[in-house]
Amino acid sequence: MSISSSQGRLQDRQPVSVIDIGSNSVRLVIYEGVARAPTVLFNEKMLAGLGRGIVTTGELDPDGVSRAIEEFRRFRALSEQAGAQSLHVVATAAAREAKNGPDFIRRAEEILGTQIKVLSGREEAYYSALGVIAAFHRPDGLVGDLGGGSLELVDVRGGSIGEGITLPLGGLRLRDMANDSLTAAADIARREIARAPWLAQGEGRPFYCIGGTWRNLARLHMCATHYPLEVMHHYEMDPVAAAPFVRRVARSEIERIRGVEGVSKSRRALLPYGAVVLLEIISAAKPSKVIFSANGVREGYLFSLLPEDERGTDPLISAAEELALLRSRSVRHAYELAEWCGEALAVLGITETEDEARYRRAACLLADIGWRAHPEYRGTQSLNIIAHGSFIGIDHPGRAFIALTSLFRHEGLFDDALSPEMRKLATPHYAERARLLGGLMRVVYLLSASMPGIIPRLKWESRSDGSLALLVPPDRAALVGERPQGRMAQLARLTGRNLVLDVAKD
Repeated sequence: MSISSSQGRLQDRQPVSVIDIGSNSVRLVIYEGVARAPTVLFNEKMLAGLGRGIVTTGELDPDGVSRAIEEFRRFRALSEQAGAQSLHVVATAAAREAKNGPDFIRRAEEILGTQIKVLSGREEAYYSALGVIAAFHRPDGLVGDLGGGSLELVDVRGGSIGEGITLPLGGLRLRDMANDSLTAAADIARREIARAPWLAQGEGRPFYCIGGTWRNLARLHMCATHYPLEVMHHYEMDPVAAAPFVRRVARSEIERIRGVEGVSKSRRALLPYGAVVLLEIISAAKPSKVIFSANGVREGYLFSLLPEDERGTDPLISAAEELALLRSRSVRHAYELAEWCGEALAVLGITETEDEARYRRAACLLADIGWRAHPEYRGTQSLNIIAHGSFIGIDHPGRAFIALTSLFRHEGLFDDALSPEMRKLATPHYAERARLLGGLMRVVYLLSASMPGIIPRLKWESRSDGSLALLVPPDRAALVGERPQGRMAQLARLTGRNLVLDVAKD
């Protein structure tokens, strides 16, 4: 067997590296390629704290500069080791504002062997907005990117980017400006945020949070509320219900909050300042919900490298197609299943919202990714892969819906003990829709043997006795048997309809 190339990677992708030089952290991310739903090959960061003390000295922290410069040597070596065809480097607030910023950038460029793009505040807000546009399906709300040195706020509606502003409210900077006083920090944040009166346009719309400090705030909230899914992207907080928690963090009471040990000590120090800023934004914008994004400037920059015609494609469907290609028995079968299930729901009189249709299609594309597992664990393995996968363009109930569909398809339809936490996360509506979709799959997989060609030939027929028949073509009549008939009876019981499996007449 040849081991020259791994089949676990897409063969048409060329790795690309992006280094983000922030005011607090410096991070290298190597992506499998420039794609609508990029997959990370390698990810490493260090908390250099370049912006520490910049308020008083006007310069980058000397120790942070030394550590970052040394890390750049490793980052370049890692990028070359991974076979990256290109290395892109962006720098944000601290590097653009410090007196010794130009010298630091020059030294970094010599080591990295490439030009560094020092982003203006406007550019930083633009790429942050692109990161949200890339990661959410038709986002409509305000975006906030909280770094170590600055806060970028921008209005996003679908693919359009509206008003934006850069404020000096990054965690490190705010702490220095407030002289370690959280009361003073709240006053500063309130005063600065008042400079963006257009934030009132965010009332009743989501607020999308970007940045490590806010992601750690969300992680702490997950632990404190016993949230069942440890996935950061598209985690949502109700601004009213979560207000007491955020205020506790803003009072620096984090050591008494469950799960704080999961936040690094270097991050804990800035959590109260991130909470202070978030409280002031919620007060000014009155958003419907707070949504946390795993994507930010880096992913926004990568998105900008995509051809224009690829930017409008659905990232969830793109990722599902790729995983089907890598892990299913037949990609063509997955596409056939997606089309047939959509038709079947319509025949059964079931309408779908836009998101329900997207999620159903993704569920069909991912229905066979666990086939190499032991039969008794295919459902559980598939559920875990889907629930915890690095998907974008989908909320958490949608994840649960897709994961449960695969579980029901493998494990059966009527065991209420199956994954109760995931069913709760999915909501009753999605849980029942997943059961129905799983029921359809359980019938059709016994007719297709997981191979393409037969599914498009299966047709529904309404009969005079009120029954609804799924017809197998005459030349494949032998496919009808006891097991698929039993599965159809289960589906009939689930739907409350008179459903039969039969052979079409010549």
